[in-house]
Amino acid sequence: MSERIWTAALIVIGDEILSGRTQDRNVAQLASWLNVQGIRLAEVRIVADVEDAIVEAVTTLSARNDYLFTTGGIGPTHDDITVDAIAKALGVAVEVHPDARATLERYYETRGGLTDARLRMARVPAGATLIENRISGAPGIRTGNIFIMAGVPHITAGMLDALTGTLEGGRPVQSVTLGCWVAESEVADTLRAVEKDHRGADGGDVSIGSYPFFREGRVGANFVVRSPDPDRLEACVTDLAARLTDLGHPVTRDGI
Repeated sequence: MSERIWTAALIVIGDEILSGRTQDRNVAQLASWLNVQGIRLAEVRIVADVEDAIVEAVTTLSARNDYLFTTGGIGPTHDDITVDAIAKALGVAVEVHPDARATLERYYETRGGLTDARLRMARVPAGATLIENRISGAPGIRTGNIFIMAGVPHITAGMLDALTGTLEGGRPVQSVTLGCWVAESEVADTLRAVEKDHRGADGGDVSIGSYPFFREGRVGANFVVRSPDPDRLEACVTDLAARLTDLGHPVTRDGI
């Protein structure tokens, strides 16, 4: 029987991402963090600050993944509509969380006080709990399998740190990279055959990714073998290295 694979999706929310004014860095850091939790980032969607678009994305992605994360749109301004949209998707009201309000009151006590705009950051979908934010006061939000987080990467990182070890998952995926001076098209059939052989009849979780490059006037590729099973991983790596070498393409472990 194949091992249970836990999956997550990410919705990156914000017109500034789609316009190119801001470059998103949360995809990479969330993917790395999830891997350590034994959860695979299965899909990412970027949506504008439009309620209907957020509602549709939340409804779809939360239904087909174990976890859904959102980043962006939870600040104090009028276009920060993530909480409202997610509450609409869940069919619940929006309420001010008393603990969030207390946290913000303490944080802004020496920073001009808790204004109506800042109080918006205490609003949550009814029944939600909070994700600690040690950096800027305004907490993240958890409601069911949905985690509503800041768009600013270092604040997101702090929220992820607060969540570490709290989500159920499988074994972390491990990887080994083999580098080779060969056009990936020349060895595509070999990659496909090795992956198929090591998945085996039980459908074991092994995958091979190919990442071509052009350097020093010639083409090459790095092949990344991934699996949560270290024995299956090493067997696949050994087999792939042997087959590539037999074809006249020596490999470099850890990549080129």
